[in-house]
Amino acid sequence: MQPNLCYVNLITLTVFSLLGFGMAYPENNHVISNAKLLYYHGEKAQALPNNNSKLEIERLNKEAMEQSQQKHFPEALQRLQKALGITRELGERSWEAVTFNNIGRVYQNQGQYSQALQSYQQALVIDKEIGDPVRLGKTYSNIGYLFDIQNKPELAIFFYKHCLINREKARLNPSALSVPQPDAYSITVAQTYRILAERLLKQERVAEAQRTMDLLKVEELEEYLQNVPGNQRTAKGIEIVGREKPIKQKLEQILNQAIVLGKELTKLRKISPQKRSPQQEQRIEQLVLTQQQQLDAFNKFITSPAVTAQVEQISRTARQQNLDLESLNQVRDNLARLPQKSALLYPLILKDSLELVLVTPESPPIHRTVAVTSKDLSQTIVAFRQALKNPSRNLKIPARQLYNWLIKPIENDLKLSGTQTLIYAPDNQLRYIPIAALFDGKWLIQRFSVNHITSASLSNLNTQKQSNLRILAGAFTKGNYQIQIGNRQFAFAGLPFAGREVESLAEVVPETKKLLDDAFSPKATVPQMDDYTIVHLATHAAFVMGKPEDSFILFGNGDRVNLRDVATWSLPNVDLVVLSACETGLGGSLGTGEEILGFGYQIQKTGARAAIASLWAVDDGGTQVLMSAFYAKLLSGKLTKAEALRQAQISLITGDWKESHSKAPGAVSDFSHPYYWAPFILIGNGL
Repeated sequence: MQPNLCYVNLITLTVFSLLGFGMAYPENNHVISNAKLLYYHGEKAQALPNNNSKLEIERLNKEAMEQSQQKHFPEALQRLQKALGITRELGERSWEAVTFNNIGRVYQNQGQYSQALQSYQQALVIDKEIGDPVRLGKTYSNIGYLFDIQNKPELAIFFYKHCLINREKARLNPSALSVPQPDAYSITVAQTYRILAERLLKQERVAEAQRTMDLLKVEELEEYLQNVPGNQRTAKGIEIVGREKPIKQKLEQILNQAIVLGKELTKLRKISPQKRSPQQEQRIEQLVLTQQQQLDAFNKFITSPAVTAQVEQISRTARQQNLDLESLNQVRDNLARLPQKSALLYPLILKDSLELVLVTPESPPIHRTVAVTSKDLSQTIVAFRQALKNPSRNLKIPARQLYNWLIKPIENDLKLSGTQTLIYAPDNQLRYIPIAALFDGKWLIQRFSVNHITSASLSNLNTQKQSNLRILAGAFTKGNYQIQIGNRQFAFAGLPFAGREVESLAEVVPETKKLLDDAFSPKATVPQMDDYTIVHLATHAAFVMGKPEDSFILFGNGDRVNLRDVATWSLPNVDLVVLSACETGLGGSLGTGEEILGFGYQIQKTGARAAIASLWAVDDGGTQVLMSAFYAKLLSGKLTKAEALRQAQISLITGDWKESHSKAPGAVSDFSHPYYWAPFILIGNGL
């Protein structure tokens, strides 16, 4: 039975549609019977100062959502209606939208989907009227989620896409994204992007999914670093495809009509009830009813048989339509202009599958689904990483398993496209492992160069490198420093081979300036960096899950620069920043790899074209050998950075490095285990 609705004075939600929306998920199907809900439009706010009244609105919303979680739905709705009355009294349109969103969530939790949609739409009208793209996007996400839990994927996709579109518009003013948001939304924005990608892949709308997966990385950067600006590429959001456009036009028409009515309604409500004329009271009642009827009309439109049949056709036609997506064409054009045949690989980790999307210059995006749970994938990643960090262990079992999941499903596609370089945008915990060390009888690096990126939307893959090599090389060779990270303390000692590493670079590249220990300080080093094409830092760096301030680069004098501060460097003339002794997963814990993603982005933000970092610290001469080989290859001027790194890594696998070394620079003479060569990943422009 539906609640009995008693309308006191003038009610904002005067007419509820009787549309049916399918079965609820079991956990949400808690409909309250015989509950009476009063709409206190006429209730006056208490005589409190504005600030106190805003705090009261916030308190009522918070208490209501706590009661909703405890399944005390009538009490939750009563509090929200009281909050609604105060927002109207104060003219707090933003909080009015928040309260409508929360009313929608309460109805949604009861399985009363028609009422939930009505409330979300009321919030949508207000958000659009006040021009807040952040909250507008989140309200669209609420509506998308509402259709999602009713197993209406096409409509869920339509509204999720509007969340993404508005979010990417807002990203052009990144400070707006960092404004604290009330708890009024069913899922986070990052979850919206991830779910949208999943739904699109299930419908084989691969080009749209690739775009969503790319922008997901930008949103993850926003959640980690905050104030991440967009650009003209991100601002395009995601395209509304042909069969979605009639729905969008109808939605925009209804919203615009409702906004016109809403502005008149707001103006009339500013007149106190005691001073309103009978004509004004009548007009308010008429406006409320008309606005609600307009929203009802849209609900009937999107659930009509004609539109239902139309949206069901979307997935069957999207592949052809998506070939014209501007963002996809731009990515493919970038790939086509690279000197080596390149393909862009996006993995997406879902609860019960690993989704692979491959973009090549010549063909539509390729999608493969791998049946592996996120739990099994995570366990294999951890086992692989542990084996990688121990040169005495055989790691070929997890290396082969990961190859079978990540590469084998697209192996034939890579052969057909003639791919030589994999441009790789890893997801989640995949950021902690080097795919160069995947194994199928050969190491992956023996087949492909590997170039990591943060996001294709944020990366320029075709900027040419500087013609001459000039290296600024700093090294921390002696001393001990204690570093506090949160509640943990870590000891970092000088790197015995760092000095030799720098000396070796100077032998290979004569135009190398060396800064050692106390001379290697931020004060002395940072101002000089942009005078060189390569900045090589043979020192400890720690990328720690948590806040950007917890991740840092340690300089030779004991000073450290945290990850947030790195972005203040100005390096527009620098081709490459090398950190040769980084640590990730410090303390043994793996997060989502956002700190590695964040490092790549922060270096990119300095203006530098690329970075090389290590996923664990190699504590002997292996780094010295690898770096010497890398710079010797790079000095020839014939190889890209990615290919030079690949050939240097292969020289350690095959032992060819010995041709240029009379003996190993330490006790170890065999560097073929991936422990020595695999930790080094190139992030950014690989040219």
